[in-house]
Amino acid sequence: MSNFDNLETRNSAQRAADLGRTLPEQIARAKALAGYAGALDHIDPATITSREALAALPVLRKSELGKAQAASAPFGGFTTKPAHGFSHIFQSPGPIYEPSSTDPDWWRMGRFLHGMGIGAGDVVHNCFGYHLTPAGMIFESGARAVGAAVLPAGTGQTELQVIAARDIGTTAYAGTPDYLKIILEKADEMGVTLGITRAAVGGGALFPSLRAWYADRGITCLQCYATADLGNIAYESPAAEGMIVDEGVIVEIVTPGTGNPVPEGEVGEVVVTTLNPDYPLIRFATGDLSAVLAGESPCGRTNMRIKGWMGRADQTTKIKGMFVRPEQVAQLVAHHSEITRARVIATREGEHDVMTVKIESASPDAEAYATSVAALLKLKGRIEVVAPDSLPKDGLVIEDQRTYD
Repeated sequence: MSNFDNLETRNSAQRAADLGRTLPEQIARAKALAGYAGALDHIDPATITSREALAALPVLRKSELGKAQAASAPFGGFTTKPAHGFSHIFQSPGPIYEPSSTDPDWWRMGRFLHGMGIGAGDVVHNCFGYHLTPAGMIFESGARAVGAAVLPAGTGQTELQVIAARDIGTTAYAGTPDYLKIILEKADEMGVTLGITRAAVGGGALFPSLRAWYADRGITCLQCYATADLGNIAYESPAAEGMIVDEGVIVEIVTPGTGNPVPEGEVGEVVVTTLNPDYPLIRFATGDLSAVLAGESPCGRTNMRIKGWMGRADQTTKIKGMFVRPEQVAQLVAHHSEITRARVIATREGEHDVMTVKIESASPDAEAYATSVAALLKLKGRIEVVAPDSLPKDGLVIEDQRTYD
């Protein structure tokens, strides 16, 4: 493989040593910011030198970020520069505002594009949006980092897109997984042959059938996992075994509703700490589910791998007219030291909602938990005590089995 930089192939000892130097610096930056007032006051940044030490810090949720931005626009006190110190300010639904910079590869997308073989001599047909939201700029900055030219195409006017791709000679596509198929089918209809051989996709599910459709046309299609707040988090390499975590972030997989890391291989919520000095998001909860994939990628990159997007961690469910949230289930587990795991299951009997709480515990007395369930979940329900380590390890703490057919 051709490295984007030497960070990609560090051994575990070197990566841990580097983290021991860079992580305390990032925690110190965050602690000095108004957005973290109260949350990090008791933390000595010099002691946060590892992933294990990081796990003791509180999780930052997007809802908290939105509230902070509403109180102190536009960035809620979470950036190390004022708004006018950035090159761009974007707005995502919420609204949530995100900063951007023209500093080289600020969003860290170049590593993904380089891994696909995109670089000097390529023209990237960029169909991500440039209006308000940052996806278009994220991929453009990545293309700039690897020396490729960009056609800022966006979406719509498909016939004009085909003409531009033909006339300019675009060789790579960036956009959602399905939109390239629309362009190619329009090109077929027009009798135009395009020279696109690689597709860097994100922002939606890449189904195996669609990847195979592209492969049949000689197009290698790989996906990344990125957000407007964090930039690139993880990406596929040509080895196509899981997604390799980017070198500029630290990824943890935690039990939904908590900040507690799960054992390797179990499904949980993706929590990310970015090492970007301009925007130090610490233990930022993405709301997405994934799991760590053991081992290293056959492509030679040595960082942690995750299995990709596996659903949403926000399993908030309304039962009997009341919302039950993962955080409440986490409080139930924390309230009793002998409980190792709990799962709320919502079902229907006749025309009525039923809540069943399955509790992993060595104590068989279900009634011993009735008061805590009613107080913490704000609902009474059936309680079933099951053996420790018997509940599914699929990341679900609230399972809605109701159907409305």
